[in-house]
Amino acid sequence: MKTKYIDLIEQTYDFPQEEFQLEDNKLQFHGIDLYGLAQKYGTPLKFTYLPKISDNIQRAKGWFNSAIKKHKYAGKYHYCYCTKSSHFEHVLNEALKNDIHIETSSAFDINIVEHLKKTGKITKDNYVICNGFKRDQYIQNIARLINNGHKKCIPIIDNYEEINLLSEEIDGKFQIGVRIASEEEPKFEFYTSRLGIGYKNIVPFFNQSIKPNEQVELKMLHFFINTGIRDTAYYWNELMKCLKVYISLKKVCPTLDSLNIGGGFPIKNSLAFEYDYEYMVDEIIHQIGQACDEAEVEVPNIFTEFGSFTVGESGGNIYEVLYQKQQNDREKWNMINSSFITTMPDSWAISKRFIMLSINRWNDEYERILLGGLTCDSDDYYNSEQHMNAIYLPKYRKDKPLYIGFFNTGAYQETIGGFGGLQHCLIPHPKHILINKDEDGNITTSVFAKQQTAGEFLSILGYESKKDSDVLVAAENLQEPSKN
Repeated sequence: MKTKYIDLIEQTYDFPQEEFQLEDNKLQFHGIDLYGLAQKYGTPLKFTYLPKISDNIQRAKGWFNSAIKKHKYAGKYHYCYCTKSSHFEHVLNEALKNDIHIETSSAFDINIVEHLKKTGKITKDNYVICNGFKRDQYIQNIARLINNGHKKCIPIIDNYEEINLLSEEIDGKFQIGVRIASEEEPKFEFYTSRLGIGYKNIVPFFNQSIKPNEQVELKMLHFFINTGIRDTAYYWNELMKCLKVYISLKKVCPTLDSLNIGGGFPIKNSLAFEYDYEYMVDEIIHQIGQACDEAEVEVPNIFTEFGSFTVGESGGNIYEVLYQKQQNDREKWNMINSSFITTMPDSWAISKRFIMLSINRWNDEYERILLGGLTCDSDDYYNSEQHMNAIYLPKYRKDKPLYIGFFNTGAYQETIGGFGGLQHCLIPHPKHILINKDEDGNITTSVFAKQQTAGEFLSILGYESKKDSDVLVAAENLQEPSKN
């Protein structure tokens, strides 16, 4: 009878997979010894595997360039990184190695762009696409960037007032885009996105507010739907509506030469995940080309703004199971040494599921359990896998530590969880490790951030002066971190 954890995984999924392998009864992720990582740095632990960022960028660029070549598409493709997915410098540094562009969403993003320009990571040849609802500080920062010579900064107009606000702050001519307010799926609580301008209002808006403004040149139409790029009747219908707007606008606006289809590539959230990226890209290019050819207008250059796809699959979390609680005759709770609310906020806020696997003890028998976090909040739990109605892990044994990993957590979790700030129930943000490869292809690791201390929390809360907090932090640093 097959009762071991490895039997369960092999019977349920096609395993091993490209990024997941077993070696000596322990899980490897892209060749990384996760058990060794946990032993070296202790848990809870967050890690970022930087090479995966470049890998996904190159994959997407390859799909689009192949489709453009296949369909003899006359436009160019531009890959933009959606910075709100992860603003960290190590992420941007890795992404920008791949000849890409940047998409921003708020005022302080521009400060990051300016820093990257100073360090030579971004040049005047990089597009900076500015999305989001723009108030005073964002307007001023965009204007400063353009006035300082970055002509490829393109603010995407989200409402009717933004053109005048930008025109007042920017010296000379500048380019803009306009965002379409797409219609949402019927299951949504609302019909139309709060972002952008309605389909029927785009051309009248151009004629009334953009065309008469000699300072402004319309370059881009922006399209994005919340459910992402999926092979559904809803997505293709919305794309065709967008193309009708592009064609109508192009006929009255010769400077329009770009279509931004936003982000929305899904990332792997289960070992059973299936998505034909190459087919979707091929079909998108085909549909855009066909619609423009039939209307006898030039095809647009294509921009995308992939965020989660860029950085999501580079991240992971490792926890140790501290204790098991038998709460009734059916339910066993494995308590981890951290908090899901603190470290994986999407798992409780929007019930997002990630790949979850045991790090060690794959040859042990498994059991059905629930996973609980350390806080006293009833929502601090992770209760099921994407394709199962329960979680199965090697049986808990007090004398044999069990480590578990959550994978593809690299997008949004740190910033939503409040990296470096207050955490729910004052559960500290865990140590964060950066993983890379040297010139010889060997895995290298470094500490990006230590686990938060009591002194840091007290200082934020106002209980300690900075001097007192520094003393407390120094005392805490003398203590050996737990490796178990």
